[in-house]
Amino acid sequence: MPLMGVEVLGGYPRSPLLRKTLRRLEEKGKEGKITALRVIHEATITVIGVQLGAGMTTIVDGLLDWHDLLRPFAEAWRGVYLDGLLRWFDNNFFYRIPVFVEPPDPKYYVFPPRIHSYRDLVPEGYGLKAVLPGPYTFTKLSKNKTGQPDEALMEQIAEIIGREARLSAEAGATAIQVEEPFMGDIDADPGEVETAIDIINEKIVKSLPVETRIAIQYNPPSQDVYRKLLEAKTDYIVIDFADAPRRALELLSNIGCGGKGLGVGAIQARDLREEDYTEVKDLLLEAEKCTGKIILTTSAWLDQLPYRSAIDKTRILGQIASQYLRETQ
Repeated sequence: MPLMGVEVLGGYPRSPLLRKTLRRLEEKGKEGKITALRVIHEATITVIGVQLGAGMTTIVDGLLDWHDLLRPFAEAWRGVYLDGLLRWFDNNFFYRIPVFVEPPDPKYYVFPPRIHSYRDLVPEGYGLKAVLPGPYTFTKLSKNKTGQPDEALMEQIAEIIGREARLSAEAGATAIQVEEPFMGDIDADPGEVETAIDIINEKIVKSLPVETRIAIQYNPPSQDVYRKLLEAKTDYIVIDFADAPRRALELLSNIGCGGKGLGVGAIQARDLREEDYTEVKDLLLEAEKCTGKIILTTSAWLDQLPYRSAIDKTRILGQIASQYLRETQ
């Protein structure tokens, strides 16, 4: 039975109440911070419940207070400030560009307190995942004004992310996911990716006592980049199958899985279409030929969808995984 688990890749959209509350707080100054924190907490409990009810085996807290993947960390570090908005890959939302003027130095840690807050809400037997930005994507989407090479900045970022990972594991996280969407970008350079993988191996995943994943969302990587990815010392490589299933399957048939587990991002997180079970089943069966360890997941975070649709996608994800397990046991 190669299907080892089922989980949402990352964050959720905000509920109408939470969206309104944060707008009143951040844009209009008409809401109190205590009220906003209460609404965030209640909304987080809801999306955790949605995942548990849908049959997810590993839970993510929803990241409902995050504006994008990079901003919470840039705000937590000295030596970096946030500049103007830039489009996030080919999606319909934007992120604030981190500008590094000095080597980053954390004022506080971002994810371990989240694990402490929500570990007790996840029943025994279910995992809890920490989602962290990868140093390659962080560096490529930032401006480096430190006067040092990008590789040096990437190592410094990885050092801090590695501490985030270790502290998250100590707090009770059962899985650490390193997000590297830029490795699926057309401009991803295989030589740079090789350097980044070496840094991730040494600074982040080395000696972690929990499961690890490196996640490539929005697009499957090129074959040259994928070969470098197989050198990652993570337990799983998570790939977006939904956006380009043929190219994703070519990676498996032409190159293989290098003995690693595979996260199959077969549930599309960027449209409202309900997936056909047979279509997803065929993808999983092809992945089975490559590896004995599969996680079924979404192609990206669900935060680009309407709130109700994100809940529906979670339900579909769980239903497809359950049906696949029944048929293949």
